[in-house]
This record gives sequence, structure tokens and C-alpha cells, in this order.
Amino acid sequence: MSAPLVRRLALIGIGLIGSSLARVARKEGLAEKIVISTRSAETLRRAEELGLGDRYCLDAGEAVEDADLVIVSVPVGASGAVAKWIAPSLKPGAILTDAGSTKRSVIEQMAPHVPEGVHFIPGHPIAGTEQSGPDAGFAELFRNRWCILTPPEGTDPAAIARLTAFWEGCGSTVDTMDAEHHDLVLAIVSHLPHIIAYNIVGTADDLEAVTKSEVIKYSASGFRDFTRLAASDPTMWRDVCLYNKDAILEMLARFSEDLAALQRAIRWSDGDKLFDIFTRTREIRRSIVEAGQDTAVPNFGRDMAQAEAGE
Repeated sequence: MSAPLVRRLALIGIGLIGSSLARVARKEGLAEKIVISTRSAETLRRAEELGLGDRYCLDAGEAVEDADLVIVSVPVGASGAVAKWIAPSLKPGAILTDAGSTKRSVIEQMAPHVPEGVHFIPGHPIAGTEQSGPDAGFAELFRNRWCILTPPEGTDPAAIARLTAFWEGCGSTVDTMDAEHHDLVLAIVSHLPHIIAYNIVGTADDLEAVTKSEVIKYSASGFRDFTRLAASDPTMWRDVCLYNKDAILEMLARFSEDLAALQRAIRWSDGDKLFDIFTRTREIRRSIVEAGQDTAVPNFGRDMAQAEAGE
């Protein structure tokens, strides 16, 4: 096995992303030492029971001492507080990154606290499930998934290369873009679908003419797949909405306009318009499968055995 890419890795936050990073870093030999920190003593004990790290700290500042790579995996609204906490303990030359799904707000919160000589490279692994907590992680989470880096102007290219190598070691394909563009792209491919899912599931819960037992009984007709998105961590998605507000509102406005057009086509029995919309959207699905972001296996890429196993 080749030498580890990172001598000392500090993971701040040990939910789905953090625990998956711990597992893949151990499995692939990416880090010589793994230090784990989280604000919950109970969660930290569970991480230790699972053997996710080599050292465990409630004090995030203590956790990052002498770390070569620090990855912050907390709800985006907590990014600034974490950066302020760990800043005095970051060593010169260390790489500081995150895993949040909004980037402009993370930069605004964290950048003012980053010491001179520390390489701050915001990141976003586009990988996840509806599960959360240290038990939810698995080493394969990042395999064949994208990780987007949004390095501020003037970032050391060698530091970007080192962080890129780490994510590639996790199985990801790495891309770079500016933070504003990232937030707009993710607003349509991730944030809006989750918001729609939360809303549809909420609507079903509010219906009086259809019983909850009927909603559950017949969910495999389409509703089930919305519930997977709507089961995602509420704290994380509250922060996404608050901290990527402008891009999400822009996408919601576009969506509302398109939904109104669809509503008109249904009201006026415009079959040609409906067929055109459904044909165009079907091609998007085919393109996603061809790009390797899902499979063409029936049941949305999942069979019952996988579902029962929680995959």
C-alpha cells in the first residue's frame, strides 16, 4: 500500500458524511491518523464504539491541532461558529475544507476566521442518503460521485491538487467552479427537488379526503420516492433553505412558471403540449443513466432486497 496522502486528518462532525469519510480514509489508507470531533458526547461515544477514528475530542480546537487536512461536516449554518472555534489551533500549511451543499454562505461565514497560511478550499461531495448519524456512513458513499471544489481566487494550486487527490482517493471525480455558480446548479439539481418532496409529502399528510393508511398502502405508485428525499435531515435542509435563499427562490420562480404552463395544458386538454413536456423530460432521465449517475434497472434502480437491506 502506498503512503497515506494525509498524515493527520481531522473530521469535525461525524454524521453521514463525516463517518463515511472516516471509513473510506481507513479502508483506503488515505490518512495515517484520524481525529474525530463532534459537539455531542453521546455521538462521540458512538463514533468511538464504531472505531471510526484514532482519537476523539469534544473540543474541535483540540481536534485540529497539527492536522494536515480538516474537513468540516456540519449544517451550513454552523460553519462560521466552527471556523471561529478552530482557527487559533490550525497550523500553517493545513488545508481547511467543508462538505456543505451551499458554498457562497460557507465562504462568507468561514473565510474571515481562517488564519494566514491556512489553505481554505470549500468543497461539496454530491453524495448522500436520507440517513444521518455515525451509524449511517459507509466507505462506498463517494464512489463514482462528484465532489465540487470552489477555491477562492488566489488559492495555492498545490493545495487544490492535494485536496483533489484525497477526494479521488475516496472514489470521487473532482470538478471546480466558483461558489455562486455552484449554488445555482445545486439549487436546481438538489435543493429544489428536496423542497418539492417536502411539500408533496406535507400535502399528503394534510389531506382529509385520503387517509394516511391509504397514502402508505399505495405509496409505491410514486409517492414513496418523494418520501425518501423528504426523510432527509431537517436541520441540514432548514439551513440549506436559509443560506442558499436567493438561488432557491430563483429556481422556485422558474418552477412555478413551468408548473403553471403544465396546469394550463391539463386544463385545456392540450395533449400535444403534454406529450412534448413528458418526452423532453424522459430524455433527461436517459441522459442521467448514460452519465452513470443512476441505473436503468426497474424500480428506480432499487430492488426489494436492497430496500429491505436499507440500501
